[in-house]
Amino acid sequence: MLKFVVDEDMPRSTSKLLMDKGFKVLDARDCGLRGKSDAEIFNFAQREGAVILTGDLGFGNLLKFPAGSHLGIVIVHFPNEISTAELNHQISKEFDNLT
Repeated sequence: MLKFVVDEDMPRSTSKLLMDKGFKVLDARDCGLRGKSDAEIFNFAQREGAVILTGDLGFGNLLKFPAGSHLGIVIVHFPNEISTAELNHQISKEFDNLT
C-alpha cells in the first residue's frame, strides 16, 4: 500500500481524499512539520517510507532530491484560481490508477 506525506501547502481535504481511497496518509501539519524546511519534510517522508505530495516546486530540484534517491515526490501544480474541489477532483482522477 502506498503511503503519502501531504505537505502543508495542500488542502487538508486532499489528505482525507487519499485516505478514503485506501492510502495511508500523514499530513505534515499533524506531524509537527508546519513551517519546516523541504529537507526536514523530505527526511521525515524517507523515515516513514512515504511519497511526498506537495505543491512546492522546490521539491522538483533534482540536485537536492535526485531521482532514485527517494520513494517519490508528486508535485501538484495547478493555477491559483482553481477551487479546492476541482484540485481534489483532478488528483482523485489521476490517483485512481494507483489503487
